[in-house]
Amino acid sequence: MAIERQSDSGKPRRRQIPYRPELKELVQAKRESSVRCEVGENDFKGWHERGYLPHRDEPGLVQFVTIRLIDSLPVDRRSEWTHLLEASNSRTERKKLESFLDKGCGGCWLKTDSVASMVEESLLFGNGHAHEIMAWAIMPNHVHVLLRQHESLGVIIGGWKKFSARRANRVLTRTGSFWAPDYWDTFMRDTEQERQVIDYIENNPVKARLSETIGGFRWSSARRRDRYGRLVL
Repeated sequence: MAIERQSDSGKPRRRQIPYRPELKELVQAKRESSVRCEVGENDFKGWHERGYLPHRDEPGLVQFVTIRLIDSLPVDRRSEWTHLLEASNSRTERKKLESFLDKGCGGCWLKTDSVASMVEESLLFGNGHAHEIMAWAIMPNHVHVLLRQHESLGVIIGGWKKFSARRANRVLTRTGSFWAPDYWDTFMRDTEQERQVIDYIENNPVKARLSETIGGFRWSSARRRDRYGRLVL
């Protein structure tokens, strides 16, 4: 993930991707040992890097994705999150960073039901074609999603952001960026990790004290599960 700098006015400056030759060498080695997949105009990136961790973008992968609002890491609290963002390749630091998001900094535009509804609609659009949604939670200033990808992850997420941002800005009578430019992604290595992430996502609203029960939160996949735990869309 690239480092996101902000000016004193709160507007994001051009992102600076750190120079890490050891990461580039690692990604190159992974590329050489795997086959890069390409599907039409939506080219998969295979193994790649965006400044920190190596990322993987291939058809059929199950990915845990977090996208956040543009103001979710505010300038006036920079001392609390800068070191976490720059060290987000550590699993421990990543959890601390997500805990910071749970504090609900920024405008928290996703608290508005009509905006949350638009975001949920964007996540489910293309389900079964571009991707298969496995779990989600729309928090006040960020969104967690677990999905199986059939198109390039960047294409999927770009579509979500474009679809929801324009409509949300109209509802909120605002202009400018809505989503932060980058996203966090982790591909799942096995079904046990998938199960753990589903539990994490659907428990997040309870952990953040937005709901007393998992199924009681309106904007999560938990309320769409049947008595056997199957997701019903």
